[in-house]
Amino acid sequence: MQPKIVVVGSSNTDMVVKLPRLPGKGESIIGGEFMMPAGGKGANQAVAAARLGAQVTFVARLGADVFGDKALAGLKAEGINTDFIVRDADAPSGVALIIVDSNGDNMLAVAPGANARLNAADVERAAGAIAAADAVVLQLEIPLEAVAQALRIARQHHVRTVLNPAPARVLPDEVLAMVDVLTPNEHEAALLSGDIGQTVDQAARHLLRMGAGRVVVTLGADGAMTAGPDQFLCRAAGFHVQAVDTTAAGDAFTAALACALARGDDMPAAVRFANAVGALTVTKMGAQPSLPTARDVEEFLKSR
Repeated sequence: MQPKIVVVGSSNTDMVVKLPRLPGKGESIIGGEFMMPAGGKGANQAVAAARLGAQVTFVARLGADVFGDKALAGLKAEGINTDFIVRDADAPSGVALIIVDSNGDNMLAVAPGANARLNAADVERAAGAIAAADAVVLQLEIPLEAVAQALRIARQHHVRTVLNPAPARVLPDEVLAMVDVLTPNEHEAALLSGDIGQTVDQAARHLLRMGAGRVVVTLGADGAMTAGPDQFLCRAAGFHVQAVDTTAAGDAFTAALACALARGDDMPAAVRFANAVGALTVTKMGAQPSLPTARDVEEFLKSR
């Protein structure tokens, strides 16, 4: 089965410098490697889903500039439906400045540009595609009104919603109540639940009480923890690999989880698949260049 996935979200051009270590305040480090791959959490999720075999539609805004031209061409080359991407003449395309150290850890600064102008009307134009989808995937690099509108349309048509709540921000209960699967990392789970000091288990249970249908907390190399409607907690082991760049790992995990659930996998199998996709993603530099294909994942899982 080829699942139909609609991704509503951001698109950026990433400017990445690889350094031995992350610089301190006011410090310059010379001698890094530079690359400029396509990125943005929404575009990463769309490309990840397409490479995993899904039929993907992407809803976004790009500037009417060279970065937007390059991003659009890259998405089309991945076989993604770009009919609902708006070219905005009044804002530049989004850009992210990323520094990656020798351990794969990173620091980012993002200028959202046209991403910040994606609105409910833009999403409404894609209502037919959302209604026909098997899953809708979202993140928080776009205005909350666009996220909420996509959730409302999906809920109206009984379409599964998967939200990666990053970058982390507090969400209204009415938004969380429209999310079928929430995929925060540990920090995001704590922030969303309103208590930075509580454990991951407690944060997940609290998010369920706040209205999320199911919570899958990503734990990096340690895998993921799932909390369901009955608040039963299940931990799935991760895959230990040599990390090179963790930039798109959460995006890859979320897209993979949505694809697996949309094709009919149960939650444990879907989480294992998503863990494998996330692990493969951190073994290469760059956001979209690091995203694996379905064949890559199949071979990786066989070897494990």
